[in-house]
Amino acid sequence: MEKKNRLTKREYFDKVYRHGKSAANHQFVLYYKAQPQQASFRLGVSVSKKLGNAVVRNRIRRLLKEIVRLNAARIPGGYDLILIARKPAAEMSYHEMEKSVLHVFKRASLLLRKENSPGSG
Repeated sequence: MEKKNRLTKREYFDKVYRHGKSAANHQFVLYYKAQPQQASFRLGVSVSKKLGNAVVRNRIRRLLKEIVRLNAARIPGGYDLILIARKPAAEMSYHEMEKSVLHVFKRASLLLRKENSPGSG
């Protein structure tokens, strides 16, 4: 994930938690806050110690960042996003996780339509 798309500082996380909105499903919670002055979105990922050891948490974090990176064209700019993994996420495969993450983005109305590419449908 590119540096400009990372939500890094604690104060940014706090602003999103305090003033943002949220959407959730069983596996993930998405907090989001509009930032109209930004051209692109910024993403922070949070994985609790309750989900497992460092290896498990880092695997989840890497998969989530990759899912967002591959679907970045479908996510509108001008938002700060925090994606929080819940307990069931630890046992999910990549495809299950991708489907669940896109579902939570859709619930938050933060998923643009897929462009009709040749060969799809």
